[in-house]
Amino acid sequence: MYEQHFGLAKPPFRITPDPEFFFPGGNRGAVLEALVYAVMRGEGIVKVVGEVGSGKTMLCRMLERELPPSCEIVYLVNPHLTPAEILHAIAIELGIELDPAEVKLKVMHALQEYVLAKHAQNARVIVFVEEAQGMPVETLEEIRLLSNLETTQEKLLQIVLFGQPELDDKLDLHEIRQLRERITHGFELAPFDADQIRDYVSTRIRASGYRGNELFTTAAIKELERHSRGLLRRINILADKALLAAFAANEAVVKPGHVRLAVRDSEFRPRHRARAALKRVIAAAGVVIVAITAVWTLTYEREILPPASYGTGTLKSEAADGDRLIVEGPLPAPAERAAPTGAGDLRARDAIPERAAETAREFNDNRPVYPTVSTITGMVSIDHLAPLTAPRRLAPDTMARWIRDGE
Repeated sequence: MYEQHFGLAKPPFRITPDPEFFFPGGNRGAVLEALVYAVMRGEGIVKVVGEVGSGKTMLCRMLERELPPSCEIVYLVNPHLTPAEILHAIAIELGIELDPAEVKLKVMHALQEYVLAKHAQNARVIVFVEEAQGMPVETLEEIRLLSNLETTQEKLLQIVLFGQPELDDKLDLHEIRQLRERITHGFELAPFDADQIRDYVSTRIRASGYRGNELFTTAAIKELERHSRGLLRRINILADKALLAAFAANEAVVKPGHVRLAVRDSEFRPRHRARAALKRVIAAAGVVIVAITAVWTLTYEREILPPASYGTGTLKSEAADGDRLIVEGPLPAPAERAAPTGAGDLRARDAIPERAAETAREFNDNRPVYPTVSTITGMVSIDHLAPLTAPRRLAPDTMARWIRDGE
């Protein structure tokens, strides 16, 4: 659909393993050369491990293409075979006529005669086992027994196992440790980084006939890396859909927004996990809101008024140094006393500093201190809590002033 718009002769990002689009970067070329070497030297069992969509099937096709015509290839794409079934499956692929009900011993004997005849013709028989991680342990053990078909100098049957990382876990099992010991070469297909993705994308679009400047921007390549995790199949799917999005927008290059549109249209994200995570976030936010509401309800600032207002409720004012004093609950009213008259008036006023100091000490010793809540954000913060956790002192001078004003 978009080929003419971008000057392409054919779609560049089909997910089928077309050898014309083989990219040797990201150690794929080196692994291919090593596989050819191991197979041609008759090195026994070889293992290739890679994550889903990392390019194992493409490597398998390229290996077949690179091997000489004297090599006869057997493909085993169904891993769920019993030990007896795998022998019959190999025999069928090689064209050996056998009764399907033939016992395993006779099938093994027929296979041995066949590979010996091929060896006499300087030919090799190679078995490619795809999705090997899904094979039963008993079947993998049968593969080990097949590797015993050999002469005094070399193996008669070469086996290459292609599997996901779970294959390594299975090979660690104690009951098939003998198979693990027979594996002479093991290769791993690592995900691509951003630079390798850029080269991979450029190689495929130019193999499709593109001759212009870079079709994917640097930012778009970074988006591809982020969402594909460096896996080739994901890169192909996202790049194809991103090209379609750019075509629909009549853009000449692919931008990050086009890649993000492609991601939304793909099925790579585990949606059930995303929904569960969202529910957990909402639940946590609900708990925080409830806690903040409780703190806001139970914690509040009240004014400390002069003693004339004692007994009327919770009080609030500012000390001489500007500190805000926070007290919950009504302060006790002072004891009733007669209004001073005459000379006693002077004595009463002289006693004000002493009374103020005593009242201030009693207040400072007994008053509770509570955290406050921001009226802007509604959140309890360290900025609000830290000042309130420090001791607050009511200056006697301030109390004296209040007593004078009250009298």
